[in-house]
Amino acid sequence: MRINLKIWRQSGPDKPGRFVEYTAPDVSPDMSFLEMLDVINEELIVKGEDPIAFDSDCREGICGTCGFLVSGVPHGPEPGTTVCQLHMRHFKDGDRLTLEPWRAKAFPVIKDLVVDRSAFDRIIQAGGYTSVNVGGAQDANAILIPGTLAEKAMDSAACIGCGACVAACKNASAALFTSAKISHLALLPQGQIERRARAIAMVERHDDEGFGSCSNEGECEAVCPKEIPITNIARMNREYFRAMLISRD
Repeated sequence: MRINLKIWRQSGPDKPGRFVEYTAPDVSPDMSFLEMLDVINEELIVKGEDPIAFDSDCREGICGTCGFLVSGVPHGPEPGTTVCQLHMRHFKDGDRLTLEPWRAKAFPVIKDLVVDRSAFDRIIQAGGYTSVNVGGAQDANAILIPGTLAEKAMDSAACIGCGACVAACKNASAALFTSAKISHLALLPQGQIERRARAIAMVERHDDEGFGSCSNEGECEAVCPKEIPITNIARMNREYFRAMLISRD
């Protein structure tokens, strides 16, 4: 099938960008979306032109690096799917697709479809860990955890930090990402010791990085490839306000 593409090209962070049109004339429905871009890039290289830059690592939906907007939707039209897992069978012959990077002040464009998401790393560095020396690994049943809490914690920990939530939010908020990282530690006994300090540090780092506030409209949950629920945001708010109240005592 034939796919028409309008792709954002930008040679560097401080360079002007523009949309450039391309055509993929012989696309197999069995191709992944990134394989289709690889074919276009091979043709550009043969012509001596600069290939389209996009992030990719695992191609299994677990690293979060591949994300960009496909016709305005982060990661494309399929729910619970990263771009690297998206296949061309979900599109039709003659479709016209617009590809562009995440649009957020905190995610500056590096080149073409690649953005700098190191702001997420700094939020994690602010408190998304436990610093207690616990020694060697204990037996699995040494710390009893209710099954419901364990499931919620693991569902939150499934966040891959791709940034789709930021791209979908009209305020470019990273509340879903930050709340998922706060939640999975707040729900487990291992995360209790630094629980209050973690909530304050990570929320304040989120704001310092230039992410907007949550307006609770749910676009983030709708496009999250790991389907992280926005109930985490409510939990993050409770954690933060409780920590702030206690810190004033």
